[in-house]
Amino acid sequence: MDIITTHLNADFDALASMIAAKKFYPDAIPVFPGSQEKTVREFLSLSPLPVEIKKMRDIDFSKISRLILVDVKSPSRIGRFSEIITNNKIVIHIYDHHPVEEDDIRGQKEVIENVGATTTIFTEMIKNEKIEISPSEATLLMLGIYEETGSLLFPSTTVRDLMAAAYLLKKGANLNIVSKFIKKDLGPEEIDLLNELIHSSKEVIIHDIKIAIATATRETYIGDIASLAHKIREIRDVDVIFLIIMMEGRVQLIARSYIPEVDVSEILHELGGGGHPQAASAVIRDMGVEETRDRLLEILTKKVRPSMTAKDIMTSPVKCIEHTSTIKNAEKMLTKFGVNVLPVLKDGKYYGIISREVVEKAIFHGFGRSKVYEFCTTDVPCVTPDTSIKTIESTMIEQNQRFLPVIQDDHIVGAITRTDLLRSIYETILRKERLATDEKLSVRSPVGKNLTSIMKAKFPPEVFDLLKMAGEVAEELGFSAYLVGGSVRDLLMGETNLDIDIVIEGDGIVFAKELGKRLNARVRTHARFGTAVVITDFLKFDVATARTEYYESPAALPRIEASSIKKDLYRRDFTINTMAVKLNPEHFGKLIDFFGGQKDIKEKTIRVLHNLSFIEDPTRAFRAIRFSERFGFTISKHTLNLIRTAVKINLFERLSGSRMYDELKLLFTETNPLRAIKRLHELDLLKFIHPSIKLDKRLEETFISLQETLAWFKLLFLKEEINKPHLYLMALIEGLSPPERMEALNRLDMPEGKREEIIKGIEIAHSVLHKIVPTSPKDTYHALHGLDLETVLFAMAKAGDEQKRAISLYLTGLRNIRTEITGDDLKAMGYKPGPIFKKILGEVLDQKIEGKLHNREDELKFVRERFPLEKIEDIAPGQNRSD
Repeated sequence: MDIITTHLNADFDALASMIAAKKFYPDAIPVFPGSQEKTVREFLSLSPLPVEIKKMRDIDFSKISRLILVDVKSPSRIGRFSEIITNNKIVIHIYDHHPVEEDDIRGQKEVIENVGATTTIFTEMIKNEKIEISPSEATLLMLGIYEETGSLLFPSTTVRDLMAAAYLLKKGANLNIVSKFIKKDLGPEEIDLLNELIHSSKEVIIHDIKIAIATATRETYIGDIASLAHKIREIRDVDVIFLIIMMEGRVQLIARSYIPEVDVSEILHELGGGGHPQAASAVIRDMGVEETRDRLLEILTKKVRPSMTAKDIMTSPVKCIEHTSTIKNAEKMLTKFGVNVLPVLKDGKYYGIISREVVEKAIFHGFGRSKVYEFCTTDVPCVTPDTSIKTIESTMIEQNQRFLPVIQDDHIVGAITRTDLLRSIYETILRKERLATDEKLSVRSPVGKNLTSIMKAKFPPEVFDLLKMAGEVAEELGFSAYLVGGSVRDLLMGETNLDIDIVIEGDGIVFAKELGKRLNARVRTHARFGTAVVITDFLKFDVATARTEYYESPAALPRIEASSIKKDLYRRDFTINTMAVKLNPEHFGKLIDFFGGQKDIKEKTIRVLHNLSFIEDPTRAFRAIRFSERFGFTISKHTLNLIRTAVKINLFERLSGSRMYDELKLLFTETNPLRAIKRLHELDLLKFIHPSIKLDKRLEETFISLQETLAWFKLLFLKEEINKPHLYLMALIEGLSPPERMEALNRLDMPEGKREEIIKGIEIAHSVLHKIVPTSPKDTYHALHGLDLETVLFAMAKAGDEQKRAISLYLTGLRNIRTEITGDDLKAMGYKPGPIFKKILGEVLDQKIEGKLHNREDELKFVRERFPLEKIEDIAPGQNRSD
């Protein structure tokens, strides 16, 4: 005998799952293990079910051979059925959506999914198996999803729940009935109970987390008490709520958490209950209200962890200065590293801090050669890595501090600025908002969001597993690991980018070597830069030590020093490229966004991080155009003004030609080249390649024709690689005089061989156009044969329509024509080797190009007739046959 059952005090999710399970186990008997919630009882009294649900007393337990558990896997929540789960002869199947616990029942079949309702799992199965359901059944299933997900508003709601609800609506689910049972007004009993709970509610604060515990006692059972927790939350601004209610001799414990730091399912598990991190419950029979409250407080003290501490928000490592350094040297360090405060060290230990304001005043008064310790502040409040955010907040506000050193064993391990604190407070507000509403439906892209699910969806499994391993290795080494760069940006844009870059707060080379051992991969290191390349069977990726950079002069290459992830991200070009994803296990997938990259992705904006961005690295102007064109983003007004300022002061003249050439290659590869050239023209950047380059009608038409030619060639699906950047460079400098062309290529500091290819390519393309006769395939063949592909395509872009057709015929067919006969065949026919062989094979080839010869036999016949052997032998050495 097969039995379908669920948990005690069955709700709509349990009922709907039982009815749905019957579709897959048609011979099974649905049985309630105990009571049902009040609204479920009301529904059953008004709405006949398609199947009969038996009572426990009707079941002969000795005949049960298979137990199908839905919406439950805890032995303490299935009543008398818990007596038979240890019987090895009984097969157990489990369908549930609750997190797995250690003492859960284990089954031969387990379908446990991270969705908002067990009903969602069955709805998906019904849809996939194409099982028909009636409108009344669809309504019951919809009740299960709506109740368990709070009408799709609980934070546990997933996209799968929404899709399941949409399917049920299509199958005729009646939302009026759903609304009647889900959104029920409180009755007199519930109002009276709510009033008692509000008045008995006491707040406790554990690690700065506000927790409300409310108690009440009732002689008779009252259903739907879980909804009262949300009512109390509307009145009391707390993070977590526990309701302890004695009813019918048992304590009903309801818990709701509105912050991620408190997992109420973990807490109530200690009391025999379970549920979700945000919603859980327990039934306690051996304790009273006060005893339960005391036990709950004891558990909370152990289980509730600080929401965040100093180590979670601090910047590390921190640039410091020795106490004997001069004030003038302090000024240089403040400017070089772009900071406003420097911690001061004495014998390697923390001594005090010195600010930019103090340094500037000291220099103004002529104390530039004085020692730092003479002017530094030594009584600044300090915190430890374990100091709570609440304490940090009050310290910084009450004592008007903009910089807090984080000290451990007299050594500085980090620093917290006002910006760090404000960001932490903002993230906390957003996390609470996401838990109060449906995170999956939020239109925002909040700071600190977790990208684990997106990473799993967009990265191949082996890459996702590699990133998890990277985080584990970093954790073991005491480092922090981050995924950074374009792959993070593209994840947020819904794209897959396997250009993997990992940054390590610690020693990147040590990390790379250890990770390489685990992966059995090759590792190439660059000790000077603290970087490494790891090469596996399926991926090649970069590892770097977190670093900061400074520029000793405009447009110079940067100097690099080890630093924190924040400083590492700050050195990047645009906000959309400054995001990182934490890889360490505890925070795996957490998005780090110090500079508003998410906002700019959402608003489709390219924005620099600071006003000296183009002064330090003018190539960023070319990159701004590239990203703008590639993604269809707008360069912000302020960023455009900064580019124009850099142009006005001729900064690009200091830029090395090779760096400009590299940027142009990427620009022509990744964007619509004509649009990119137009942007370069608008920003007056073309003159830095050569002053005579102008965007005129001729240049525009050449670019358009070249784009059309390349698009046509791409459709041929040939495996030949084309050097697109060189083709567009040919188009860009074609209008210049020969000496000017060479000047432009010299300015770009191109390799000499490449310069010659481009110069000759332009000249040859022009000359061959005069040799192409559209009506003569062999003339076209001989004009183009032997030229590199880029030159032929450039000639095609410059040709008229008739010549274009001739060149296309060459590329698609003529260029691959070969004679089937060879010199060996001619020798076998009796011809003596010599210049005549070239003439014979040349004429055979021409005949094939003209379509007059089709196979080897045709070629042999043509040779015999065109070059009779006896006449060839009559020709004296050195004499032409035509003589």
